[in-house]
Amino acid sequence: MKNINRKTIRSAESAFTLVEVLVACVIGAFIAVVAVGTLKAISLSAEIVDRNIEDAGEIRFAVRMLSNDLANLYRGIRGNEAKVVGFISENDATANLRFYTVSRTRARALEPEGDVYEVEYFIEKDEDKSLLMRRYWPNPNEEFEPGGILSVIAENIEMFEVMYFDGMEWLSDWPEEVENLPELIEIRLALKQQQTDEVIIESLMVNLARSTGTDIEASEEQAGEGE
Repeated sequence: MKNINRKTIRSAESAFTLVEVLVACVIGAFIAVVAVGTLKAISLSAEIVDRNIEDAGEIRFAVRMLSNDLANLYRGIRGNEAKVVGFISENDATANLRFYTVSRTRARALEPEGDVYEVEYFIEKDEDKSLLMRRYWPNPNEEFEPGGILSVIAENIEMFEVMYFDGMEWLSDWPEEVENLPELIEIRLALKQQQTDEVIIESLMVNLARSTGTDIEASEEQAGEGE
């Protein structure tokens, strides 16, 4: 009888009490909550980094498109047939840039096209987004309204600014009536990152004064929204 009582006491001593089980459950739940929260934070940070990389790539792509088109600016056989038109849009006070460019990339498959295209860059805004648009017009004809193929180059563009240097001063527009080309064109693009308050700014300087070719320089910087 004494042996049975001793075994019962030892079994009771080795078992967990209800309080100990509840404490262990609370600790386990707390660790699980912390682990899930950490995983969510890591996942959110990775999404923000990926989105910021996409935004930076998007604005760089827009600058490359502009630089390539301007590098192939059509000057004409006699050197005075080039077309550069720039003005400020009355609707949203953003720049509008239109010019002729030479390209061997066909805009439409199996359609008759020359190698001179009219290209236009402008901002199109809706309730949620501000889009940098590119209009690419094969076989431009001054007798018709401007047409062509529209495509979105970049989203969330907060600023599209174009300045023209005539040799003496910088101007915000370049009327179609002006026969000569500006010596320099400076373009500034600003893209607001969706996940942060930072703004990515890209600038592009184009030298049209040199007859041997076009010099293009691009730079990039990041700034806070309030800067």
